[in-house]
Amino acid sequence: MDDKIIEIRNVNKSYSDKPVVKNLSLTIKRGEFVTLLGPSGCGKTTTLRMIAGFEQPTSGTILFNGADITTLPPHKRNINTVFQRYALFPHLNVFNNIAFGLKMKLIPDGEPVTDKKGNRVQKMRHLTKVEISDKVNNALRMVDLEDYGHRSVNSLSGGQMQRVAIARALVNEPQVLLLDEPLGALDLKMRKDMQLELMQMHKQLGITFVYVTHDQEEALTMSDTIVVMKDGEIQQIGTPTKVYDEPANAFVADFIGESNILSGTMVKDFCVDISGHKFECVDSGFKHDEPIDVIIRPEDIHIVSLTDKQCLVEADVLTCVFKGDHYQVTALTYGEERNELIIHDNVEVNAGDKIGLYIKPFDFHIMHKSRLINTIDGEMYEENVVEFCDGRFECVSNLPEGTKVRVSVDFDDVELTDDEEDGIIGATIISTIYKGSYWQCIVRTDTYYDFFVDSDYEWSINDRVGIKIAPDKLIVEEVKDEEEV
Repeated sequence: MDDKIIEIRNVNKSYSDKPVVKNLSLTIKRGEFVTLLGPSGCGKTTTLRMIAGFEQPTSGTILFNGADITTLPPHKRNINTVFQRYALFPHLNVFNNIAFGLKMKLIPDGEPVTDKKGNRVQKMRHLTKVEISDKVNNALRMVDLEDYGHRSVNSLSGGQMQRVAIARALVNEPQVLLLDEPLGALDLKMRKDMQLELMQMHKQLGITFVYVTHDQEEALTMSDTIVVMKDGEIQQIGTPTKVYDEPANAFVADFIGESNILSGTMVKDFCVDISGHKFECVDSGFKHDEPIDVIIRPEDIHIVSLTDKQCLVEADVLTCVFKGDHYQVTALTYGEERNELIIHDNVEVNAGDKIGLYIKPFDFHIMHKSRLINTIDGEMYEENVVEFCDGRFECVSNLPEGTKVRVSVDFDDVELTDDEEDGIIGATIISTIYKGSYWQCIVRTDTYYDFFVDSDYEWSINDRVGIKIAPDKLIVEEVKDEEEV
């Protein structure tokens, strides 16, 4: 039997021309616990709802056991969903909530027979009251609620209501169970307990779980496979260990646990430069002097004496906080730029101390930058004025009106304003990552172009801002006919 139970092929989903899921392809194996992980608005719940049949893809195909179910209604899919808000029927007790789907279920009645026209047909019947009772009681035992069948759902705690919702989904014996942030409404202790219970259920049942969450700890604790999503696109697929230890890009590193994310230069194979300090690493295959991002986990930075031969760089301690099993140290390194690092070590230090730092070569995680410069297609509005992203920017160019152009601008030459009315165009902050000495933001315009912006200030996700660019910072080049797509 093919071990693939769900295949998502080149699926897109848009609402009012706004893309929510973009060309997503994913294979889910039979019996896997797969978690779709990402921030709010990344498309994970929309993806789950398309698997369930509650949403239809704008384009693309969804296969279940090799059959196309893209347009199949939810009740015809052998898939059940558990929602964050439980969706229990308040007028029914626990038993009848769980039994609801079984009362409408049809099962084969005996062997297929031949009708008057000579066709082989399968007679169907409803489950008997005894069969329903057996199945419901078995589901109640599975979620440790054997004595709760007679209880009103309104008398249950949040954790008990969630168990009832899970039992109601499992009683129909689906091949796939979809869970849409099912623990989001529970308190911390209950959430931890339910994580363990869900893992045990998955192991016991052996069916496929597809779980949606924005909680990184949940994903790392429970999953066989994590699918990290951002802005409707998959950023990385891998085991929890792989995703944590070898993040595919700066977003994944920043989203999964704490990370120090720094800009650097790959001097040559196995040698990276960070703020003028050259470090040995284990990466190769980059261009010489290629700008790169460097990821260093806090637990991979070790505090040593300034005179220790292992000392690679000196730093000033800013803070030291005891966290129970380690000290969290914030330190400012010396170099061409002074980078702020978060360090987890069992060495206690004091604010103002000078310390040495050591990092093993394989703990530098080197990755290509997703973009080196902002490049936008536009058109000359008139001499020295270029139009792009529905805004007209002054520039230094004598190209005539109507000329198709490509505009380039460095990350640190894009100026953000608190009041969007103070900018040439308005935009929304969709991502911020601290790079040791500055913040790198992704700012989405109303025409869906994403500017990368290096800023000295921390901006909040979903902030509305204005964008201004000095005329001499815009590089404007004519696009020849043969360059046009």
